[in-house]
Amino acid sequence: MKNDFATADRAVRAEGVQLTKDWIKIAARLGAPVVRVFADPGGKFTDWRTVVNAAPREDVEGWMADALRECAEHGKKFGVLVAVQNHGDFISTGEEHLSLLKRTDHEWCGPLVDTGKYFSPDPYADIALMAPYAVNWQIKETLGTSMKTPRTDMKKLVTLIHQSGYRGYLPIETLASGRKDYDSHVEAAKLLTELHEAIASVSSPLKE
Repeated sequence: MKNDFATADRAVRAEGVQLTKDWIKIAARLGAPVVRVFADPGGKFTDWRTVVNAAPREDVEGWMADALRECAEHGKKFGVLVAVQNHGDFISTGEEHLSLLKRTDHEWCGPLVDTGKYFSPDPYADIALMAPYAVNWQIKETLGTSMKTPRTDMKKLVTLIHQSGYRGYLPIETLASGRKDYDSHVEAAKLLTELHEAIASVSSPLKE
């Protein structure tokens, strides 16, 4: 699902709200507890500043919060959480992530923490900030979008998650990231093994 709550076009934002509501109903029928939404423009790799007609960040955050609140209220009716994922554009730090969620101010809306999409000097600090609020995760191989960025320290990450009190699932995701010999089955298995070992090392009852 690809919503767009960043655009200045109200009609496009409304389409994103309706799309989210539709998928909330589908998720409820499937028994899925969470629906993921984005806080970035709908176009691939689009900078949010190019679609807001020079509106200040505070105004754009307000548009997003209004849309997310409407979706979350719908999710409440169906027992489905709306999870807002950081994707390195409008939300590239934990503080930005938390600011949007506080402005949305709805108990059925929380963060989906993408461990590879906080573009700050210390992504672990962003992760630690958001972990207590997390309703879902995407565990990545590295702390960025390139294999040249540091590989995720799984033990450090799992320790932060464990300390936050999170007790849900930990989805993993691998990306080709320019690797010509990339095999998703091989890399996913390696990442899962790393996660298993990290969980065992901190004696956590987390679900993989």
